[in-house]
Amino acid sequence: MKCRKILGIDPGLADTGYGLIEKQSQNIKMIACGSIKTSSKDDFIKRLEKIHQELVKIIKKYKPQIAAVEQLFFCKNVKTALLVGQARGVCLMTIAEHRLPIYEYTPLQIKLALTSYGRADKQQVGQMVKVLLNLKNVPKPDDAADALAVAITCAHSIK
Repeated sequence: MKCRKILGIDPGLADTGYGLIEKQSQNIKMIACGSIKTSSKDDFIKRLEKIHQELVKIIKKYKPQIAAVEQLFFCKNVKTALLVGQARGVCLMTIAEHRLPIYEYTPLQIKLALTSYGRADKQQVGQMVKVLLNLKNVPKPDDAADALAVAITCAHSIK
């Protein structure tokens, strides 16, 4: 089986996590991870623009063949959900611009794929990311670890 680079994204307005992994046969390894941060002091459109620009740089630098994005979960705060939804839309549009196949996973699917427990907390998911990628520590920030979890879920679900 050929080697595939998978970009995982955990969308957010303040922090959009990204994680890149490489899958070859049944082996996966981390290439890079991090977070695109935007300031609440900036204009909303500028924040979305920054997410787009930084994601373009990541795609051009690492050249993934596949992208996986976390779907939104129900949020009690409608305003927050709408803002995050728009950041997610920017991520999806940026991926589509680069003609990458997009896979989407719910938080439940990600937790089940990594821990076999749908109510796993962030620490449990982070620990499994560390174990599955054979890392010394759980990746930081949390958004980066979450993005790697999305990429791992994709790696396990695609052929």
